[in-house]
Amino acid sequence: MAKKRIVKEMKKEKREQMRTACGRLRNAARKAGEKVFAWGMYKEAGIDGILVTVGLCIIALILCVVMKDSLKVFIETLVTSMTNEAQNILNGVA
Repeated sequence: MAKKRIVKEMKKEKREQMRTACGRLRNAARKAGEKVFAWGMYKEAGIDGILVTVGLCIIALILCVVMKDSLKVFIETLVTSMTNEAQNILNGVA
């Protein structure tokens, strides 16, 4: 009987060791994840982002003004060619 009890206690100790080891690993993984997340979300002080945004807006406005007519022709050509291709596919099926 004593031998069974000792084996049972040893198994219980082993389970506790595994549980604490898993807990330590889980905590280490969580801390590592938090560090990576904090590092990825870090933002430097400055106006770089604002300057880039303003620059992109200015470029977009210039393109809209300059390419207005060309863009309209491009879209019309694209729609016409897609319509023709769709009609060809449907005529081939029927």
